[in-house]
Amino acid sequence: MSDAHYPHLLPVAQALADAPAELRVRRVRADRWMGYARAEAALSALEDLLTFPKRLRMPNLLLVGPSNNGKTMIVEKFRREHLPGDPHAGNGAIAIPVLKVQMPPAPDERRFFSAVLEALGAPDRSNDRLAAKQDMAMRMLRATDVRMLVIDEVHNILSGSRDQQRRFLNLLRWLGNELQIPLVAVGTAEALRAIQSDDQLANRFTPFNLPPWRMGPEYLRLLNTLEAMLPLRERSGLEEPAMAQKLLTSSEGILGEIVALVTSAAVAALANGRERVDIDMLDDIDFKPPTDRRRAAG
Repeated sequence: MSDAHYPHLLPVAQALADAPAELRVRRVRADRWMGYARAEAALSALEDLLTFPKRLRMPNLLLVGPSNNGKTMIVEKFRREHLPGDPHAGNGAIAIPVLKVQMPPAPDERRFFSAVLEALGAPDRSNDRLAAKQDMAMRMLRATDVRMLVIDEVHNILSGSRDQQRRFLNLLRWLGNELQIPLVAVGTAEALRAIQSDDQLANRFTPFNLPPWRMGPEYLRLLNTLEAMLPLRERSGLEEPAMAQKLLTSSEGILGEIVALVTSAAVAALANGRERVDIDMLDDIDFKPPTDRRRAAG
């Protein structure tokens, strides 16, 4: 068959639609970028920050939303669009426009600077004192011309004592002042609470919300985009009212859950020799909403 027989699919999915089921299952399970409007707006906001000239008080961004709702995927896409460039002529260091690190499980400055050094590919001696780690990390951040520092899972600040929280918030403020680069904090609603507990930081971080999805034109466009990426030969109609509502209810409006549910259903369809996802299949795979899974784990 020719690609023209699958007009509901994007070209890359059309090219796989006649492949063996095993290859299509791998494609269905692969990570994918879906450029919905709010994500594109977030990318534009990040791009704007990256081009901001150095000044004493740099603007910062707090990308905030529920867990598994696409925050990390957005910052990863942005980082991949700004990969390390050629070595600087002066010191031979690779230029790293965007550095992404993960906040330690607790607000521990030594572990934070260890994460920075690891992300920079620099040696980190675990028994070094905080001052030595901090000095090495700051020298490396400057040498590699980092223009934006992204800190993921920043809500972990709240897992420490009040004193630890205050010290780490002071550290964030100091980093921005010293480096004169924008900081991007990424986390859940608890991250917003942590940042806003410090008046000076609250004034420097602009929140950018990624709320749970609701029924509406943008959500239906998302489902259309998702369906067009799945190499199934028949149209599933994910955006049809009953199917769209079922997906929204089961996922509780969380993007990662929507994708996981549709992925599981598409894999089940291929395993059973089917070429579409239907609403009965969503019940058959026994998908548990996030709240039910948390309740069972508790």
